[in-house]
Amino acid sequence: MRRAGVMARLVVAACFVLAACGGGGGGGSPAPTPAPSGGGSSALFTAPAPEALTAAEVQRVIAQAVAEARARNLPSVIAVTDRVGNVLAVYTMTGARPTAMLRQGPSGNLDAQGVIAPAAAAAIAKAITGAYLSSGGNAFSTRTASMIVQQHFPPAPSTVGLESGPLFGVQFSSLPCSDVNTRVGTPGGTLIGPKRSPLGLSADAGGFPLYKNGVLVGGVGVMGDGDYGFDTNVLDVEDDGEENIALAATSGFDAPAEIRAERVTVDGTTLRYSDATTASLRVSPSSATPFASLPAGTGGFTAVTGYYAGAAALAGQPYGTEASGIRPATTAEFANPDVFVLSNGSGQGRFPIRAGTDAAEVTTPLSDTEVRAILEEAFKIMSRARGQIRRPLESRAQVSISVVDSRGVILGVVRSPDAPIFGIDVAVQKARTASFFSSPFAAGDLSRDPRADVQSFVVKMRDFFGDPTTLTGKTAFGARSIGNLARPYYPDGQVDRANGPLSRPISQWSPLSTGLQSSIVVINIAQHLGFVTGAGPDTPARCTFIPDAAPGQNRLQNGIQIFPGGVPIYRGDKVVGGIGVSGDGIDQDDMISFLGLFNAIARVGGIKEADPAIRADQVITGQLANARLRYVSCPFAPFLDTTDQNVCQGK
Repeated sequence: MRRAGVMARLVVAACFVLAACGGGGGGGSPAPTPAPSGGGSSALFTAPAPEALTAAEVQRVIAQAVAEARARNLPSVIAVTDRVGNVLAVYTMTGARPTAMLRQGPSGNLDAQGVIAPAAAAAIAKAITGAYLSSGGNAFSTRTASMIVQQHFPPAPSTVGLESGPLFGVQFSSLPCSDVNTRVGTPGGTLIGPKRSPLGLSADAGGFPLYKNGVLVGGVGVMGDGDYGFDTNVLDVEDDGEENIALAATSGFDAPAEIRAERVTVDGTTLRYSDATTASLRVSPSSATPFASLPAGTGGFTAVTGYYAGAAALAGQPYGTEASGIRPATTAEFANPDVFVLSNGSGQGRFPIRAGTDAAEVTTPLSDTEVRAILEEAFKIMSRARGQIRRPLESRAQVSISVVDSRGVILGVVRSPDAPIFGIDVAVQKARTASFFSSPFAAGDLSRDPRADVQSFVVKMRDFFGDPTTLTGKTAFGARSIGNLARPYYPDGQVDRANGPLSRPISQWSPLSTGLQSSIVVINIAQHLGFVTGAGPDTPARCTFIPDAAPGQNRLQNGIQIFPGGVPIYRGDKVVGGIGVSGDGIDQDDMISFLGLFNAIARVGGIKEADPAIRADQVITGQLANARLRYVSCPFAPFLDTTDQNVCQGK
């Protein structure tokens, strides 16, 4: 069988013809339906104001980008989205490269390395990344993303030997095959979010969030140089054309300085927001030719199949309204007035609390009462926790929380008002990852994937553990444990050691080819890019080709995730599901999932954490003898309302 990466390139190598339409023009969207009452004003959190970009403002963003691109002689594709990922415009300058190559691998191409993608798809992915990774408490760019997804943190020649980035693997989230994120044409309204991204999240400089009156309203992405890559050395300062064009586009919609990534530290390292500055711009954005006055031949709106019709600039949806797809919960849905849920645009929750569907496998599935208790208790832990990535200091953590059953069916999703959007999809990935790898089904499901490359990871795991029964339910893996095993060095960062069994060797590894995580979804991505180029049908709203656990449902419908924040849920000795958390620091995510479940168990009984004896941190066989896996890792003194320390110890 051919390697999946080769198959992907064959699918997407067809020429992508950019059908540019006329220049200026207005646009807009219907007035949103008022959000249902969440039971009064929030007790602990303040919801973002319902700001949104107007069509005229989208045109201004484009005009400012065009001015800088012309000054740099770098005709580009410019994409603008709202906060929930709706594409408000794709503008292609005359002469812009129609395609971009996902950066090639260090020794040949595997998975997404070397794939040829439409430049418009890359620009959309960058804009979505700027919007999804940010919030009212933090502003992250695609350069920030590059810094936190590589094999060493921070990435630089002199940091070899340090552990990998804290959000290692997040690039393979919000995938085009995800069953969590929505698509154009979603029932209830075409502008319901959160939307999928054509390439997942991006680590290529040239994507920023957009703010209006201090409120996050979207993102802008620029693709012009044909190289869709990442920055391997944060110690130098790049004069990146795409990043300068994108920064010019944000003028007047800049992220507040006090919440930008360079004000956020992780493990003592300050994050990077932008190498571009106002001083590095070739022209002042204030002098940009207004959009309506751009000369004929400058460029035009570009239709992108599955994302944008190409007729005109659109207005964004105000986040927090029913029309945006993310809104306050009604009192009937959730009693806590701080809770936000996902909705279908017509008032119905997309992931209402429900009981498990897996009685045939587990005998007694999770009940809706148990699911509600888990979500409520995890939300309480989040509400007490000190945020890692949010500003000002001493802000509360804000995350998305999900529960799934052992089939991967989503039993409930809740979130705080201002949690970053990326965490919705990732929280479900983490819950499914912890449940799947801890279950008796993992080896069988992976071995029945039609691709030999995916099947090979079962053998690699069993060789690594020195146990032919690995992945049959005898070990409880947290999302952190799976992340340990999915690093290109094991132990993480130690360059004198080989890769973990779920990772590519470092000679083949890059953020575009991480191992099982990328291998299991690369054909879905290829199918989708073929759809965008007109070469074939779209990928279904289900990632991976592992067998169904029930008709129409496999256990990894939006892929897997390999950074911390999820644990399995047990009843007796059987895995009955998982909880996943994402949106803040990885230790905070771990703590909220682990302690939330622990407190729910004390409240309702019947369910349990994994027995300590079978947790991954107790595994010492095979190649693990000198480096124990970790199960969860919680902040030392995490709460704003107490001085408690070591809060996960002994639980």
